[in-house]
Amino acid sequence: MLLNIEHRTYYTYSEAVNYTIQQLRLTPQDGFGQRIKRWDIRVNGHLHRFEDTYGNIAHTLVLDTPHDEISIIASGDVETGLDADLNKSATADRLPLDIYLRNTPLTEGGAQIQAFARQYAEQAASEDAGWLEDMMHEIVRLVPYARGSTAVDTDAATAFRLGSGVCQDHAHIFIACCRNLGWPARYVSGYLFTADSSLMESHAWADIWVKQQGWQSFDVSNGRLTSDAHVRLAVGLDYRDACPVSGMRVGGGLETMGVSVRVNMTTPDQQAKIQEAQQAQQ
Repeated sequence: MLLNIEHRTYYTYSEAVNYTIQQLRLTPQDGFGQRIKRWDIRVNGHLHRFEDTYGNIAHTLVLDTPHDEISIIASGDVETGLDADLNKSATADRLPLDIYLRNTPLTEGGAQIQAFARQYAEQAASEDAGWLEDMMHEIVRLVPYARGSTAVDTDAATAFRLGSGVCQDHAHIFIACCRNLGWPARYVSGYLFTADSSLMESHAWADIWVKQQGWQSFDVSNGRLTSDAHVRLAVGLDYRDACPVSGMRVGGGLETMGVSVRVNMTTPDQQAKIQEAQQAQQ
C-alpha cells in the first residue's frame, strides 16, 4: 500500500533561545519491504545531512540566532508491502552482528529479565525461532500497554518491574531478553498505520537476527510480526540511538513540546494524481 505520513514537532520557549542543535532521524530509506516515493523535511533552521553509525539517514539541525520556537515537519509518501528481498537496505548489515549483542543502560535487563529469559534458553540454543513469538506474547501479558506509565528514559528493568509500559518499553524488554540469550537484537523507530487512526504518534519495535533468515521484525506491543502497515525510520541499540529528535539548547527558559503524527493510506485515484503531478514536474 501507499502511505502518506506527516510528522510535526514543535517547541516553544518562555524566553529566547540563543543556540539550538538537534539530531533528526526522520528520513526513512528503501528496504525491508518499503520504497520511498517522496520525502521532505521542513525546518526553521539549517540542516546538514549525514549517515550515522547504524546507516540511518540523519540531519543536524542548527539555529544559531535568537529564537523562541522550533518547527520540524517531516512528510512524504512511502510504498509498503513490497518483496521481502528488500531486507537488504542500508541498515541491514552495516555493522558486525556482535555489536547488537551489547547491552546499554536502557536494555541492561537486570535479574528479573534475566530470570524471565532463561525459560526460553533451551529453545534459543536450538536456533529454532518459534520461541520469539511466544516470548513476545508473554512480555505483553506481563507488561500490558499503559500510556503515560513510563518515560523516554525508563529502562527495560524498570518497566518490567512496574508491569506496564509502551511500545518503547516492550521493544527494550524484548531486546534485553534476546541479547541475554545470545541473539543479536536492535531497536527500530518508525510509524504504524491504523485504519481507525488510533495511533497518532511514532511507533517502535525490534529486529532480531535469525540465522538463515536475517533480520526479522517483531512489533511486540501489538503481538505480531511487522507488516505493510509499518514504516521504518531508524535503528540502533536502543531508543537513544534511533529516536526521531534529540538535542540541546542554550537559554530558552521553560520549554513546551508538541508532537503530532498522521499516517493515511492513499487510494488508487490519489496515487494516480500524485504520479501525474510528479511526471508534470519532470
